[in-house]
Amino acid sequence: SYFGDKSSCVENASTLNLTSCSSVRGQNSTCVGKTPLSSSRCVYRSHTPLMGYSVTSSSAASAHTVASVIVAVVEGRGLARGEVGMASIDLKNPEVILSQFADNTTYAKVITKLKILTPLEIVMSNTACDAGNTTKLFSLITEHFKNVTFTTVQRKYFNETKGLEYIEQLCASEFTTVFMEVQSKYYCLAAAAALLKYVEFIQNSVYAPKSLKVRFQGSEKTAMIDSSSAQNLELVINNRDSRNGHTLFGVLNYTKTPGGSRRLRSNILEPLVDAETINTRLDCVQELLQDEELFFGLQAVISKFLDTEQLLSVLVQIPKQDTSFKRATKRSNCSCVYFNLQQAALRSCNTPLLKAYYNSLEDTRFGIILEKITTVINDDTRYTKGCLSMRTQKCYAVKPNISEFLDIARRTYTEIVDDIAGMITQLAEKYNLPMKTSFSSARGFFIQMTVDCSALPNGQLPSEFTKITKMKNTYSFTSADLIKMNERCQESLREIYHMTYLIVCKLLSEIYEHIHCLYKLSDIVSMLDMLLSFAHACTLSDYVRPEFTDTLAIKQGWHPILEKIAMEKPVSNNTYLTEGNNFVIITGPNMSGKSTYLKQIALCQIMAQIGSYVPAEYCSFRIAEQIFTRIGMDDDIETNASTFMKEMKEITYIIQNANDKSLIIIDELGRGTSAEEGIGICYAACEYLLNLKAFTLFATHFLELCHIDALYPNVENYHFEVQHVRSSAGNKEKIAYTYTLSKGYTEEKNYGLKAAEVSSLPSSVILDAKEITNHVAKKILHRQKSTPEMMKQRAVYHLAMRLVQTARNSRLDPDSLRIYLKGLKKKYEASCPASGQNDEQQ
Repeated sequence: SYFGDKSSCVENASTLNLTSCSSVRGQNSTCVGKTPLSSSRCVYRSHTPLMGYSVTSSSAASAHTVASVIVAVVEGRGLARGEVGMASIDLKNPEVILSQFADNTTYAKVITKLKILTPLEIVMSNTACDAGNTTKLFSLITEHFKNVTFTTVQRKYFNETKGLEYIEQLCASEFTTVFMEVQSKYYCLAAAAALLKYVEFIQNSVYAPKSLKVRFQGSEKTAMIDSSSAQNLELVINNRDSRNGHTLFGVLNYTKTPGGSRRLRSNILEPLVDAETINTRLDCVQELLQDEELFFGLQAVISKFLDTEQLLSVLVQIPKQDTSFKRATKRSNCSCVYFNLQQAALRSCNTPLLKAYYNSLEDTRFGIILEKITTVINDDTRYTKGCLSMRTQKCYAVKPNISEFLDIARRTYTEIVDDIAGMITQLAEKYNLPMKTSFSSARGFFIQMTVDCSALPNGQLPSEFTKITKMKNTYSFTSADLIKMNERCQESLREIYHMTYLIVCKLLSEIYEHIHCLYKLSDIVSMLDMLLSFAHACTLSDYVRPEFTDTLAIKQGWHPILEKIAMEKPVSNNTYLTEGNNFVIITGPNMSGKSTYLKQIALCQIMAQIGSYVPAEYCSFRIAEQIFTRIGMDDDIETNASTFMKEMKEITYIIQNANDKSLIIIDELGRGTSAEEGIGICYAACEYLLNLKAFTLFATHFLELCHIDALYPNVENYHFEVQHVRSSAGNKEKIAYTYTLSKGYTEEKNYGLKAAEVSSLPSSVILDAKEITNHVAKKILHRQKSTPEMMKQRAVYHLAMRLVQTARNSRLDPDSLRIYLKGLKKKYEASCPASGQNDEQQ
């Protein structure tokens, strides 16, 4: 479950006391101490039937990623409980991300951040899981991440002073401004200390001084989407099949590099909240769409890039011998492609962000690094297939005349290889057999020949040959002399590798001081790759650039994932929410399109806030700081939660955390209990949310809820239209779904019964159900009717809100504005003529 050889770390085990714990799904976590070799190793694991043991998060890992992030989490004690520090590092990307924030008792922020990171392993203090005294945070994390490895280390390793020392020692000089941000953030520093100590322990290597990128990531710069909402909206994982690409990530992912793919995924899960940054991205996408040469030029260059983050990860660790060659060759490729990126693609750009990237790539340090590498490493050194070809590449990676001893060792190696080939040729002539030289990493050089058994004397090979294997008519074997020569060859190789290792290490030590430009390059490549991916997605469908105002207005928007599934444009609909009309109730029959419409709005909001174009004819958005959803009606057997209890937990979470800048999507509420109680709960939840300025869309089958608009003028009712079609065969009436949204609540009666008729339910049951429904309907309370006074208040309220909105956002010229205001006046008088006339006379 780890990167790196654990067995080679035994001698270091005593320096880091690990505590071993085990947890099994469905059982309480218990700590069991184990102390082999004066250290104990602790893993929290769960076993999933038919899946075996896994160290990737089943709830958050997606098909395109393999977990490689290790996270340390620590919580304050006593009065500081709820203050959480986190530190994470990706073993494939040498960037340490520090976070510290106050969380409530649900620890929603912690769980959400961990889900986004998809950790390979979570490190916590051993005091968090003391027997009989397990903290709530520890319990929640183990509950949400059942298939992730857990390790607990002694509390003393969570030391903020040591954490600051680590950061001062390892942080690259250009990122040292992070000191100012984290000096007083004791918990994230403590987490950093434990994390870096642990990673060095499991990797059996240390990070080079001044080589890491360290970043503090507050929770206020991005919108928060809880893990349940991310799952409901299918942002990165398809709910039916995790390998299926029908997700928002799948719709937008046309990235060419692993770094671009990672950045896209993290942006979807944590959209931006700064309109200026979003518009800067949108400017770039617009230029890429308008300039084909720039688009295709950049795309061609970026596709040649290696995984720059993984390259950096290898580069900054003090290397084992096998990796030093790989670093230099990867780095050499990276530098070469960088020059293509700078010269071929970005020179003609106009957007400020692309210009800034171009200026960044003019950094002289790239030239210095490339010069240092080309002085030492052969230009044609590349990864090749085949172990013998790779061995040759390693031997001759360093240029001649760099080290006299290395040149001598390589000549010796060449002579031995030539002698082996000569010896096998002599043996072939001696026995008159078609022998040829072969090589494998396990056996070294050996003899191979394809010959029929009858051609051999007595059907056997000569006695001097040993270790004979036969497959069909192909013989593989060796001889005592060849074994000795292989040993000499290996000894010569060890000398060459050691000397090459020392030369490459010296080269890398000279490169470390210029490493910041590589972080910059990595950042630029991943960002450009993501922006190109957005532009690519736009070319495949008619997306439009979003605007950012205080209004959520979408003209003829459609569901981006549904479009990909259906391979044609779905039915499009309008959406309009403002501060004055911030609560929309949506009704309609089953399967009329309510759930799809609600998800569509949330997906469009996220697309806009990550800097992508949006599937619509026109769209304007208010920046959402939080996106909440309550969708679905499933039991959760694992946590012993009924449908109703699951609904209550989700709506409680929304009520506790929503604010005025939230977008709230609720698809059915109170369906898991009786109709009267369900209506009561819905009504009460709606009234609570109506006190906020959050934009809320509420789909329901409780038509009684629609009459809340008589009391609250900021409520609007919409419904999905259906048509009744008589079948030609008989008198049966069928429902035809239009998937079109219209104002007002649905006038459809008994649409549940009509849906049941389509199923294979017996006709006698259907007839009984209709009779009982009519009987019950007569006993339902009379619907509230709006009084003239209520209508007048509502008309005044709507007029006032339209005037405020016009004053804030109008771009109309005076004549057009005059016409618009006259139209508002007529609309006001039409909705409330008597009051309108009285007001005019006054």
